[in-house]
Amino acid sequence: MKIYMQLLIIFGFSFIGNVISTLFHLPIPGSIIGMILLFLALQFKLLEFRHVDEAGSFLINNMTILFLPAGVGIMAKWNLISHFWAQILLIVIGALIINILILGKLVEWIKVKFEGDYVALNPEASSSEPD
Repeated sequence: MKIYMQLLIIFGFSFIGNVISTLFHLPIPGSIIGMILLFLALQFKLLEFRHVDEAGSFLINNMTILFLPAGVGIMAKWNLISHFWAQILLIVIGALIINILILGKLVEWIKVKFEGDYVALNPEASSSEPD
């Protein structure tokens, strides 16, 4: 019964996000808005982590099953998109490079902000002269 209540909470946030997206005609999917609201509720302690932990872990552990319909849809419509494989490949590679660059800079910023800049603290590490 506990996992059903946790799923109800998660799906409830998703539903609220869908309602907000529909009412305000937002270009952001309602499920994304719902997950942002769930994150904010957890962050501001309006909802405790234990209230969604078990169901959330189950959903994350079985995420590949959730992406299966999208993969089947792509294969079913392959004859429509096969003419654009070069553009799709270019977009995927471009998005991958942009994601890597942004995540790299984000991790670098977080590291410096919370752990300090090791290069600035240790001038010997930044010198290019061999010992």
